[in-house]
Amino acid sequence: MSSQQLEANRPHIQWVKKYLANGELCGKCADVEARVRSLGIEHVIDEVLIADERDPHSSGQRLASELGVTVAPFFVVTENGKRVVYTVFFRFLKAVFPSLARTQKSSHPQLQARREETAEASALLHAHPELDFI
Repeated sequence: MSSQQLEANRPHIQWVKKYLANGELCGKCADVEARVRSLGIEHVIDEVLIADERDPHSSGQRLASELGVTVAPFFVVTENGKRVVYTVFFRFLKAVFPSLARTQKSSHPQLQARREETAEASALLHAHPELDFI
């Protein structure tokens, strides 16, 4: 199989990072960016789109709006015409790079599970500001 055929058979990966109104990369995005670099997977990401709070027409803002995503960062994996959106980095990692996900797991599984639950809860609260803690 040629390298072009291999390239055509792998999923298309988009990564949306958010820049805040003050021009800084959001904290969660900076954390994910550091993880992506430390894992050495930036070369397999086909597109990096910016969701700039200062520009509602930025490519990342448009994609987020199109997909109904209200949190950042997020990843979109398109394979065989099907799009899957990941708003939690470790879920993206587990789905697309399962061997890397295993190496990233904490030596304390309960701690890792708690981190994932916290990330999911934060994403949910960010997406639905009408929700509040009881």
